[in-house]
This record gives sequence, structure tokens and C-alpha cells, in this order.
Amino acid sequence: MAEIHIPTLAPEVIGHIGPVAITNTLINVWIGILILAFVAYALRKLTLRPGRFQNGCELILEMLLPYFDSVTQDRRKTMRFLPIVGSVFFFILLSNWLGLIPGTGSISVGHSMLLRPANTDLNLTLAMALVAVVSSHIFGMLSVGVFVHIGKFLQFGNFFKSFAHGPIAVFQAIIEFGVGLLEIISEIAKVLSLSLRLFGNIFAGEVLLSVITALVSLAAPTPFMLFELLVGLIQASVFAMLTLVYLTVAVEEPHGSH
Repeated sequence: MAEIHIPTLAPEVIGHIGPVAITNTLINVWIGILILAFVAYALRKLTLRPGRFQNGCELILEMLLPYFDSVTQDRRKTMRFLPIVGSVFFFILLSNWLGLIPGTGSISVGHSMLLRPANTDLNLTLAMALVAVVSSHIFGMLSVGVFVHIGKFLQFGNFFKSFAHGPIAVFQAIIEFGVGLLEIISEIAKVLSLSLRLFGNIFAGEVLLSVITALVSLAAPTPFMLFELLVGLIQASVFAMLTLVYLTVAVEEPHGSH
């Protein structure tokens, strides 16, 4: 029976570049970035008569756009959000699938694994969640205006004006102010839910594959690896679609603004 190496919650440091710690998840991140950069470089000059590579990329994009349209209900919004949502989707998908390549979780440097799935690092998933939520607020302020967007959460103007309209208006303003505070809490919850959902699913899959690979023969983990391919696709889709939902909601006018 092979030795079981259970991944720890924190990524393992395998070296340093000056004061910067290089973790095994960071290596997988840069592998994914280099692959995406190569694809972008290969597609830098699009032609009217595409080759197989460009044709395949266009096919994938044509398959994704209708799903994005089902959320935005507007192709112009879809194309506006496509750079950030598409980048999030493909980066997460590639990062998840890179965790299944041979050598990930088995090649060691000292007492640490050299490669580890990038999304088993909570730092990365938290950073992507922050990008998704903060981007939704930036798009919201650019679309409806800074003060209108902030007014979705804090309505100080209505609170002070309510004193001139009696106690019922004051009570309503207090309720609206409390609802705004709850909305702020919900924005924080979005970051936590996005990051923890992706981290938890990918980390659990990595632990499962590590245990099964150590306990049974080489061929036995194959069905679980195929299942992890599906999980990687689902998690990338969920993260991207939720990001798209946040962006779509943020650019809408608040209720009663007319």
C-alpha cells in the first residue's frame, strides 16, 4: 500500500523568491495563466477563414453565449460582461482540470508536493470572489451612477427627510436603513459563499483522489477522476454564472427610481 499524503488546508511552501513564498498551488496558477496567455496569443489575429483552432474556440464561445443570455436577457450586456465572466470561467475550469494531470499530488520536493490544484488554496478562491463582487459594484456605479448605486444600500437622505413627514415616515425610513444594512451583509456573504463553495468542493475532491490512489490500484481511481472532471466543469459554471448574476443585478435601476 502506498503512503497516503493528505493535503493540508494551507498550501505548502516549496521555496522563496526573495521575501515571496512560492507555494505548490501558485505553480499551478502560473501554469494555467501561461496556457491562457498562449491561447490568447494564438488568437491575436482572427481571420474570416478560421483554421481548426480558431474554429474550435469560436464554437465554444457560441455555446456559452446563449447560457449567458439566459441570465442577462440582453446580448449587449452579455458582451459587456463577457471579458470578466469568461475569464473567470475558463481560468477556474483550467485550474480544476490541471489538478488531474499526472504528477499533481504525487511529485514531491522534500516533504511537500510540487503541484497542487490551484483552487484548493482559499487565498485564490477568496481573491476571485472579491474580484467578482467588487466588479459588480464598479459596473453598477458606472451604469446607474455612484450615488444611485450607493443608495441601494444606504439611504441617509430619506432618513433625514422623513422627520418632516411624521412618525410613520420616520419608521419607514428606519426600516429602509435596516434593509440597506442587511444588503451590505449580503454582499459580504456573497464573497464568503463564492470562495468557500469553490474551495470546499475542489479540496474535498483532491483529498478523495489522494486517499483512493494510495489505497487501491492505479486504474481504480479513474472513475473518480472522470467525476472530478465533471465537478470541475460544474464549479466553474456555478462561479461564472453567479458572477454574471451579480453583474446583471448591479447595473439595474433600483426599484422605485422612476
